[in-house]
Amino acid sequence: MQELMKAVHRRHRGPLSRTDRFSLKEAERARAFHQTFPVYEPTPLAVLPSLSEALGIASFHVKDESKRFGLNAFKVLGGSYCIGSYIADRLGMNISDLTYEKITGSEVKKKLGALTFVTATDGNHGRGIAWTARALGQRAVIYMPEGSSPERLRNIRALGAEAEITDLNYDDTVRYASGQAEKNGWILTQDTAVAGDMKIPTWIMQGYLTMALEAVEQLHGEKPTHIFLQAGVGAMPGALTGFFRSLWGDGEDRPVITIVEPDQADCFYRTAKADDGKLHSVTGPMHSIMAGLCCGEPCTIGWEMLSDHADFFVSMPDWVAAKGMRVLGNPLRGDDRVISGESGASTTGLVAALCQDPDLADLREEIGLDRSARVLCFSTEGDTDQENYRKIVWDGLYPSF
Repeated sequence: MQELMKAVHRRHRGPLSRTDRFSLKEAERARAFHQTFPVYEPTPLAVLPSLSEALGIASFHVKDESKRFGLNAFKVLGGSYCIGSYIADRLGMNISDLTYEKITGSEVKKKLGALTFVTATDGNHGRGIAWTARALGQRAVIYMPEGSSPERLRNIRALGAEAEITDLNYDDTVRYASGQAEKNGWILTQDTAVAGDMKIPTWIMQGYLTMALEAVEQLHGEKPTHIFLQAGVGAMPGALTGFFRSLWGDGEDRPVITIVEPDQADCFYRTAKADDGKLHSVTGPMHSIMAGLCCGEPCTIGWEMLSDHADFFVSMPDWVAAKGMRVLGNPLRGDDRVISGESGASTTGLVAALCQDPDLADLREEIGLDRSARVLCFSTEGDTDQENYRKIVWDGLYPSF
């Protein structure tokens, strides 16, 4: 084992949090809205039988979000559903009755006037907000934390948004964006609760359910035994964990859900380990190649789901994510190829490391990755920073901080 891997097994004590906000009904509602966009198509579910055999497990599926809306990442699902839900709320409508065509029509635009949506982002979420704002004829302002990729900044600006890189870490950038929203009368579209707001983060989380629902349908009745989800602020894994528990229950045959974080921003691992009823944050600079996961403060709604329904929390070094990028980008014979970025490949890297590294045998056994394991991962992004992708995959080099 090249660097320390840390893990906590979360043993649940009842009563468990309700999962109604992330139910099948909510997933179907979110997908129905996304389907009204002309560019909507389900993203592929990669099948990796040769890798499964090499790792000694029964099956391995990876949801490839690099194909989502032409934006190379899943985040637009949350951003678009949030903005759509906000507009529906302003109009006194149900999101089920609002479509892309109606939002972009002259009648709705006349009622709404010009809206400005503001957010903080490591890249993918901001790009999704920028894309949605442009598609719906509105304005977006995006703030990025110190050390953000210039390529990701250019991608956001190319969608017509005003965007800049601050000299703050991610969580302080969120607070700055919140302040700018209050000062200017803008709408903060953040997937973490700021100043007690729960509505917008919940809408963003519900938007992510579209990819979970697609994955379940693409599995054609095969229920995973193990699901691995990566955590930044925890909105995506919280939503998907709630969905899978709502769908398949909390019984003995439920899928084992493992949450993955970079060791430089492992707030959920720390919170789970402390187990004291408090949220534990990571402060200061967060130097990891998994830029999209470098968030130091947990989303309260995400933790509510993860605390009661996730099984393992893993804090891992960068080499694990790099391994996942190489494994997915250089498939074994007959397997689908997935171009996966640093955050997207983190879960696949962990599965491969657990199955191949003798030093991780105890953790592999505890999680239950044996020959009967059916694994589902989500590659949440493609090569959203192409320069760093090539450095890691071609040369084995990590970005300098």
